[in-house]
Amino acid sequence: MKTGDQIVQDLPWRWPVQGRIFIIGGLGYLFDAYDIALNGFLMPLLGTHFDLSLSARGLVATANLVGMAVGAVAWGAVADRVGRKKAFSITLLIFAVFSVLGALSPTYEIFLALRFLAGIGLGGCIPVDYALVGEFSPRKYRGRVLTALDVWWPVGVTLCGLVSTAMLSLDGNWRWMLTTMSLPALLLFWVRRGIPESPIYLAKKGREAEARAVIDDLVARTGAPVEPYAIPAPPATEDARGIRAATEQLARIWQFSPRITSTAWLLFCTVLLVYYAALSWMPSILREEGQGDTAAFMSTTLMSGVGIAGVLVSTALVDVVGRKWLIGVSAPVAALALVVFALVRKEPTGSLVAIAVFGFLMQLTIPVLYAYAAELYPTHLRAGGFGWASSVSRALTGFAPLLFGSVLWPRLGLPLTFTVLGGAVLFAVAWMAVAAPETKGRALDEVGADTMTRQAAVSSRPM
Repeated sequence: MKTGDQIVQDLPWRWPVQGRIFIIGGLGYLFDAYDIALNGFLMPLLGTHFDLSLSARGLVATANLVGMAVGAVAWGAVADRVGRKKAFSITLLIFAVFSVLGALSPTYEIFLALRFLAGIGLGGCIPVDYALVGEFSPRKYRGRVLTALDVWWPVGVTLCGLVSTAMLSLDGNWRWMLTTMSLPALLLFWVRRGIPESPIYLAKKGREAEARAVIDDLVARTGAPVEPYAIPAPPATEDARGIRAATEQLARIWQFSPRITSTAWLLFCTVLLVYYAALSWMPSILREEGQGDTAAFMSTTLMSGVGIAGVLVSTALVDVVGRKWLIGVSAPVAALALVVFALVRKEPTGSLVAIAVFGFLMQLTIPVLYAYAAELYPTHLRAGGFGWASSVSRALTGFAPLLFGSVLWPRLGLPLTFTVLGGAVLFAVAWMAVAAPETKGRALDEVGADTMTRQAAVSSRPM
C-alpha cells in the first residue's frame, strides 16, 4: 500500500492545483529578487542623497542581506515547526511592512535598521517557498518545477531595473522605488492565505486527519484514481523552541550527512557570493567607468533580462542532464565571464556581451542549485537544511558588498577580485562531484534514506 507522501508525489500535474501554488510561491520569490536587486540601484542614489563614501554605500546591501541570513535560519526552523503555510504568509508581511517604513526613513542609520528588519522577513521566503512548492510537486516534474520556480528571480530583477530606471527623474526617487515594491507584496500576503498546508508536512507531524483531507482534495481536483494509502506514524521527538530549536536543527543537519551539508553550504556560499557581488555593485562599477545612471541601470537590467532565458534553458535540461553536471559546468564558466567583463569593461560592446553571458549562465546555475539543495535532505530537515545553507550564504554575501567596496575592489582591482571568487566556485563544484549524490529522478526522501544507510554501514565497519 502506498503512503500519503507517495500519493502526492505520483499525482498528475494540473495548473489549477499545483500550478496555483507554483505561481503564488513564485510571486513571493519575485519580490525577493526585486528587493536584492534594488540594493544595487539604491547604493549610488543613497550615496548622493546622504553623501556617503564608497564603503558606506556597501552597508545598504549588507544590512539587507544580513537580515535575510537571520530570517533564513529563523523561518526555516519555524516552517519545520509550525508549518509551511503560516510561515509562507508571515514572511512576506514582515518584508512589506518594513519596506514601506524604510521608504520614510529620515536618516541613513534608520534606513539601514529598517532594511535589516525587512530582510528578516524576506530571508524566510526562499526556504519556505521551495519547501512548500517542492512538497506539492509530483516526483515526475519536481526537478523542472523547482528549477522553473527560479524564473521568477530574473523577472523580478529585470522588473526592478526597469521600474528603477523609470523613476530616476522623480524627486526622492529612492523612496518611490521602495514604496512601489512594497504595495504589491501586501496584496500577495492576502492571496497567500488560501494556500493549503503541505500534506507531507502534516503527515510527518502526525496530523493524519488534516493530511488525509488535503491529500483527498488533491486527488479529487487532479482527477487521479482513488486508491487506499497509509499515513505512517511519525517517530516521537522532544519539542524544542527558539534558539535551542535552531541549534538542535543545525546539529541534526550535520549529523544527517556532513558531506551533503558541506556541499550545500559551499555551493550556496561561493555561487551566490559571485552573483550578489555582481548584482550589488554592477551599477556602481559601470558608473565609475563613466556611464550615466540610466546607462548603468539598463546594463545591469540586461544582465537579469538574459537570465530569464537561462532559467528556461535550465528548466529544460535539469531532468535530462542532471543537477550535478549543470551546476558543475555552468557555475565556473559564469564566474569566468565575470573575469572577462572586468578585463574588457572599458569597451562598451565587450563589457555588455560579458555581462549578458554572465547573467545567462548564472541564472542557469542558481535554479538547479536550489532544486538540488531542496532534494538532498529528507522531509523533516528539508526547510531547515535549505534555510541554513541559505542563511550561511546570506551571512557571507551580506558582508561581501562592504568588503568589496572597501578592500577587494580598491586594493586587488576587479580582474583579480573576480578571479579569486571564481576559484572558490571551482573548488565548491569539485567537492560536490565527489561528496554529494545525483538526485535526478529520486523520490524526495529516497536520497536521505540512502545516505543514512551508507553512513550506518560505514559506522559499523570494524576499526
